[in-house]
Amino acid sequence: MAKGERVPHTPAGKLFKPPEPAFNKPPHQTVLDQRLSFCSKLCFAIGGAPNQVAGSATAFFLQIYLLDVAQINPFQASMVLFIGKAWGAMTDPVVGFFITKSKWTRIGRLMPWMVGCTPFVVVSYFYLWFVPPFTNGRFIWYLGFYCLYQTLITCFHVPYSALTMFLSADQKERDSATAYRMTLEVLGTLVGAAIQGQIVASAHTLKHCPHHNMSTGHLGNGSGAEIVKRIVHSQDFLSHAVNLIPFFPRTDPYISKTEKQIPFHKGFILVMRHSPYLSLTAAFLFISVAIQLVQSNFVLFCTYAVDLRDHFQNIVLTILVSAVVSIPLWQWFLERFGKKTAAFCGITWIMPFTVMLVFIPNLVVAYVVAVSSGLSVAASLLLPWSMLPDVVDDFRLANPHCKGFEAIFYSFYVFFTKFAAGISLGVSTLCLEFAGYDTGACRQPAQVAYTLKLLIGAAPVAFIVTGLLILLLYPISEDVRLRNKLCLEELRYVTHKSLLTECILH
Repeated sequence: MAKGERVPHTPAGKLFKPPEPAFNKPPHQTVLDQRLSFCSKLCFAIGGAPNQVAGSATAFFLQIYLLDVAQINPFQASMVLFIGKAWGAMTDPVVGFFITKSKWTRIGRLMPWMVGCTPFVVVSYFYLWFVPPFTNGRFIWYLGFYCLYQTLITCFHVPYSALTMFLSADQKERDSATAYRMTLEVLGTLVGAAIQGQIVASAHTLKHCPHHNMSTGHLGNGSGAEIVKRIVHSQDFLSHAVNLIPFFPRTDPYISKTEKQIPFHKGFILVMRHSPYLSLTAAFLFISVAIQLVQSNFVLFCTYAVDLRDHFQNIVLTILVSAVVSIPLWQWFLERFGKKTAAFCGITWIMPFTVMLVFIPNLVVAYVVAVSSGLSVAASLLLPWSMLPDVVDDFRLANPHCKGFEAIFYSFYVFFTKFAAGISLGVSTLCLEFAGYDTGACRQPAQVAYTLKLLIGAAPVAFIVTGLLILLLYPISEDVRLRNKLCLEELRYVTHKSLLTECILH
């Protein structure tokens, strides 16, 4: 393929009849073309589970832990959540930049990042849930360890997410591997919420509301710390286990080895000009903020707004079990009806049920809402990571000579969603401060209950509607995706012929 020659490509959203392949025989089969085995998909998926064990604990319980267990005031808690998330968001493009500058090693370019950061993630996560013996400096303690944890988990998550593009050149195989990953990640979320929920609920009950039975066993602070320690060790084990699997990123099958890697700033400009990426990122930015608001305020909502404090752990587990069970359903649905249709059907499902719980706060309705919310949580987890590789493929066709840009897509996607989530979490906790939240009290003022109802009902619905309206602009339909697949097969064949010619000439 001559330098400067472009593969015929129509902008996403405009349909045309795909050209006949320029070869009579099937294109050369590389390692990336082969079907992924069950073992390979499972090993890839296991890598995301430990991150979600920790992530679910912080999403559901960190806010109430800071307020009622660590007993820092709502303003300080809002600063910890906002600054920590914002710091984590800023580290995403920084890590993406350094990944693009990393050299290929025997185990690839991405795996050394995941291996190297794992032990430090374990230490920072443990101290995030440790109550120091002093009281005056607790705000600095939790802010420091939360920022450290966000930095280190970014060093794991960005390369792990970018690894998707190196699994296979087949879109269907990548989608299948993503479904495996999301199933294991939701299982990790379930484990984290179940075990860590017992710890936080027990500490919360023993310290503040001894007259309430939270349907948990008697766990002192020492026992809670021991269980947290075991979670940390399990995360360490799983992370190191996935680092040992023979599943490493390979070279780019679409680019000649003589092509130079694109400079980071030029890659960033090109990515930010790619309209499918902008519409997808903006849409799921608002949707993820809505899900984050529900996650972070749900325990407080059950405890202080609707008097379901004895059941919130079981309701959270019901949400996550529903999400685990429904991921295969959404994988089948997106293959049958398309990813964009699946996004609209899956994510709109949560809106009427959360509003119903606000207006009809009883136990039966709460469990119905939990099951329906699990369906939407599964869709919001699966679909963006399934659609992002399609955007990368579309960009690859529009810019066939760009090399080493995958980390830019994934790091900035996480950056935008984390930053928006950080702002929403900080603002929501600050709203509780203005509403008169009393740290450590078993009962809260009526204004706090009203605020929590807004944060669970009206605010997420507004964010979801905004996100879905933006998603209407997403141009990669199923027809466009299939067309891109054919064009990529042509590009891969032409690149292989070019490599053979270079070998012969040398």
